[in-house]
Amino acid sequence: MTANRRPRRSSGRITLNDVAGAAGVSPITVSRALRGERTVDPALAERVREAADRLGYVPDPAARALASQRSTQVLVLVPLLSNALFVDLLEAVHRTLFPKGFQPLIGVTHYDSAEEELLLRTYLPHRPAGLLVTGFDRSEAARQLIVHSGVPCVHLMETSAAPGVACVGFSQQDAGATITRHLLERGRKRIAFCAAQLDPRVLQRAEGYRRTLREAGLYDPRLELLSPERSSIALGARLFEDLVQRMPYVDAIFFCNDDIAQGGLLAANRMRIDVPGRIAVAGFNDLAGSAQMVPPLTTIRTPRSEVGRAGADMLLGLMRGTLAQPQCVQLDYELIVREST
Repeated sequence: MTANRRPRRSSGRITLNDVAGAAGVSPITVSRALRGERTVDPALAERVREAADRLGYVPDPAARALASQRSTQVLVLVPLLSNALFVDLLEAVHRTLFPKGFQPLIGVTHYDSAEEELLLRTYLPHRPAGLLVTGFDRSEAARQLIVHSGVPCVHLMETSAAPGVACVGFSQQDAGATITRHLLERGRKRIAFCAAQLDPRVLQRAEGYRRTLREAGLYDPRLELLSPERSSIALGARLFEDLVQRMPYVDAIFFCNDDIAQGGLLAANRMRIDVPGRIAVAGFNDLAGSAQMVPPLTTIRTPRSEVGRAGADMLLGLMRGTLAQPQCVQLDYELIVREST
C-alpha cells in the first residue's frame, strides 16, 4: 500500500481518499475538482476525474451535505402513487429539481393525516433543503412541524389567499362548476354527482357542482353518491348501476374522477344504456384512456404537470433566496368536450 493512500472503509465503498491516492493529490483537491471549481488546474482536474472514473467513485451525498451544512434532498409528500395524477406531478418535480442538483425524496400519506405527521416527524429532523406538500388539509401538529422547521415549503394542487403561503394549483371548485355548467348547457336538468375517496379536492369539486345547480334552481341532494372507497373503474361501474336502478330519471352524471367515469361508461355499455342519449357522462382529470372510451369521455384536463414544474421552480427560488416572498400561482384547467355529453 502506498503511503499516500489510506485503507478503504470496511464497507468496500470507494472514498475520496482513494481517489486522492490514485491521482496523487490531496482529498481537498479531489473535492474541488469534482465540484468543477475553476481554481483547480484543468489538467489536474482531468487527472482527478479519470481516477474517479477508473475506481468507480460515487460521491457520498450525506458526507457532502454534512461538510457544506446544506442538504440536496427535497421531501415531496403525495397521497398516492397508484393515482396517475400524482405520478404526472412527481415526474415534473423530478425533471425540474434533479438537473439543479436536488433529489426528490417521496413520502406517501395515503390520505391519512396521522401518516403525514409521522413522515414529517421522521424526515424534517434530517433538514431537507425544501418541502413540497399536497393541499392544505392536515393536522394542526403537522402544520406546526412545517412552520417551526424553517424548511421552505410549497403547497401543490390548491391555492390559498393566506399571507406568506407559497402555493401552486387551480380552483377545484370552479372546475367542478365548469363541468356542471356544461351539462346544463347540454339541456340536462337531473344531474347526479358520483364521488370516491372524498379527499378535500373532491369535496371542493362537489361544492362547485352544488353551487352551479343551486344557481339554476335544480340542486337535489338525493342525486349525490359519495363513497369513501378508493377511486377505481370497478367502483365507478357499481356507482353507475346503483344510480340508474334507484333513480332512472337521472339524465347526466358528473363523476369526480376519470377512472370511476370510465367504469360508469363500461357499465352503461354492458347495460345497453345509450350515452349520451339517455344519460350524459362526464369525468375529471383527463386520465389516460378517457379519449379512447366508447363514447370518448368529456372531462376537465387538469394542469398537474404544470403544477409540479411551477411548484418545484418556486421552491428553487425559496431555497436559493432568489424569491423574496412566497407567492400563490393559480393555473388554468381546460374543459375537454367529447362525445359522452
